[in-house]
Amino acid sequence: MVKVREDYAVTGSGEVDIAHCVRQLAEQTRLEDDSLLRQACERSAAIDLQAYREDRQWTPGASSFRTGIEMARVLAELHLDQASLTAAVLYRAVREERVTLEAVRKEFGDEVAGLIKGVLQMAAISSIHHPLKGNVLGQSEGQLDNVRKMLVTMVDDVRVALIKLAERTCAIREVKDALPEKRMRVAREVFDIYAPLAHRLGIGYIKWELEDLSFRYLHETAYKKIANLLDEKRLNRESYIKRAVAALESELGSTGIKGDVSGRVKHIYSIWRKMRRKSIDFSQVYDVRAVRILVPEVRDCYAVLGIVHSLWRHIPNEFDDYIANAKENGYQSLHTAVIGPEGKVMEVQIRTHDMHEEAELGVCAHWLYKGTDTKNKSTGYDAKINWLRQVLEWQEELGDQSGLAEHLKSEVTSDRVYVFTPEGHVVDLPQGSTAVDFAYRVHTEVGHACRGARINGRIVPLIYPLKTGDQVFILTSKSATPSRDWLNPNLGYIRSSRSRAKVISWFKQQDRGRNISDGRTILDDEFKRLSLHDCNLELLAKKVNYHSAEDMCAAIGAGDLRPAQVANLAQQMLEPKHEQPELKLRKQSKAYDTESDIRIVGVGQLKTQVAKCCKPLPGDDIGGYITVGRGVTVHQQDCNTYMGLVETEPHRIIEVSWGGRQASVYPVDISVDAYDRSGLLRDITQVLSASRCDVLALHTQSNRDDNTANLTVTVEISDLEQLAKLLSQIRNLPNVIEAKRKR
Repeated sequence: MVKVREDYAVTGSGEVDIAHCVRQLAEQTRLEDDSLLRQACERSAAIDLQAYREDRQWTPGASSFRTGIEMARVLAELHLDQASLTAAVLYRAVREERVTLEAVRKEFGDEVAGLIKGVLQMAAISSIHHPLKGNVLGQSEGQLDNVRKMLVTMVDDVRVALIKLAERTCAIREVKDALPEKRMRVAREVFDIYAPLAHRLGIGYIKWELEDLSFRYLHETAYKKIANLLDEKRLNRESYIKRAVAALESELGSTGIKGDVSGRVKHIYSIWRKMRRKSIDFSQVYDVRAVRILVPEVRDCYAVLGIVHSLWRHIPNEFDDYIANAKENGYQSLHTAVIGPEGKVMEVQIRTHDMHEEAELGVCAHWLYKGTDTKNKSTGYDAKINWLRQVLEWQEELGDQSGLAEHLKSEVTSDRVYVFTPEGHVVDLPQGSTAVDFAYRVHTEVGHACRGARINGRIVPLIYPLKTGDQVFILTSKSATPSRDWLNPNLGYIRSSRSRAKVISWFKQQDRGRNISDGRTILDDEFKRLSLHDCNLELLAKKVNYHSAEDMCAAIGAGDLRPAQVANLAQQMLEPKHEQPELKLRKQSKAYDTESDIRIVGVGQLKTQVAKCCKPLPGDDIGGYITVGRGVTVHQQDCNTYMGLVETEPHRIIEVSWGGRQASVYPVDISVDAYDRSGLLRDITQVLSASRCDVLALHTQSNRDDNTANLTVTVEISDLEQLAKLLSQIRNLPNVIEAKRKR
């Protein structure tokens, strides 16, 4: 029933031999108990069978069981655990809604269901359309936010990203016979997002396959040209490599060094990239002919390097020591190019067995889950995943999505520097980082107290750019605090966005006392003008999602919270709906509902909901964001979340406004005290006219003794926001002493 690859074992009835498949997987990775994986395979096969009975035909790639087994094979090669393989087998069936996530949770447990849920969240990336940008291969700007979403998903459990990598690997393998449009879309997504992710996690063989298959569809002509050149010389090249391997094995044997020597396949995309980068022909690509030597110890690497250079003359400027200076993803090896037998150029790679496992498997070489002892966490795993946590922590501190894109570009694509703490621990930082960046990377308090630095035993300025191999000792003082000069980008004290966010956060915290005082004064003035008395500030703070009245006042003082928003909630607290409101209703339209009374410009009625992050009220400037399956979410236009969405997903932004139905209006008495002057009444009525408020009554009274005047005006207003604006405009008129609501 289920179509499978030819190398799958089948039973006498022609169905997949699940027991044999599970045994094959168990040979590649450690399974504590294969019964759960066997059960998942049987469940997935049954789901496929049910789908076949309903549809009576198969479409290409329709078998969720087949794809699940393929994903499990990829993960088994990475030595992942049983829960990961089980989640992979069931993932496609859940994604295609043939079985619910809750059913998986009940049958296979929370761990498997949690992994599938994480991969489903990452799968949302594929639903976002990004047009192809010419024929240039590379990370597009539009993918940066997608990378962020992946980081958010994978940061707590990297297995989620590895399962998604396996799924995309199967997807790019399966599109060979698909429509050209689909091939190009999948290839672009794989090349822009998932191949770089595999590189970042150090999984070499997955990265190479994803790059080659993507390149095959994105640059078909160039791919076929290089493939043909490789095929034409394949037999000669293989014969040549065998002779070189034999010579090396003989020389290693005579010196007593145990080494495994083999030929190395050069990947088509890497050949094309080198040809473009160095502007050379195929004949000048030295490492088309290449051998790899694996030895037990690091010292053996350099000993073998000496043997290679004694056998054949090395080519100047074609030697790289990635053992002393590892690549950003942890890759270590010695690379050298030599004039080999018959005068032909050949590349030789030398590394230890551990380095080779690291190069092939990356983060999986230190796999936290492959052993039963999870207490002794691998430092290699922690180091690989630590930078992802930094991105999220930095985002929480700064809350700036556009800045996050810049951070991701520098963190993902730029080179890194690796420096040592005084105790010898390695710390990796973005290229160009300073001693201040290092101090904040070590600990926030160390950064705050930083007053100087000693690099390799020598005192240097704080703006000194760190270099790989530097040993850094931070000089601190108990009374030291951050300097505002550090925030000046022209002075060069800080290069890391994370460090800058910590300095900004420190100064913001120091200004808290002043912000609390200013915020309380602003709020008192607002309450006085609106005649709101005896309001419980602690309860009011909870209404606006702050822990205390001090936090609320600090937010008002810092400009993070509008006093009019607080006043609106205070009015609701003082005048509950079940009591007779003091603002007596004059005109009443149909019932006013915040969500249903939002109008979608140019579209009509759509499902709407108010965003929980900013909770806009009638009268606020608002904008809409089209969600997936939940209608339109309405934000305040100055909401940080909304502004980030405008930057990253402008195609989902839609214009909205408060409904066209007339809202309820209420008569309000306003008292104005002013020094009497000619034209005072005219100026006040002009403000009322400009505010489009209907005036119901106006009474003036002058006091000749102190040359003051008092005006009482009855106007119609719709909400406190409008009233607050009106009072502010009157208060700003010349000679006006006070303008407030009269109870």
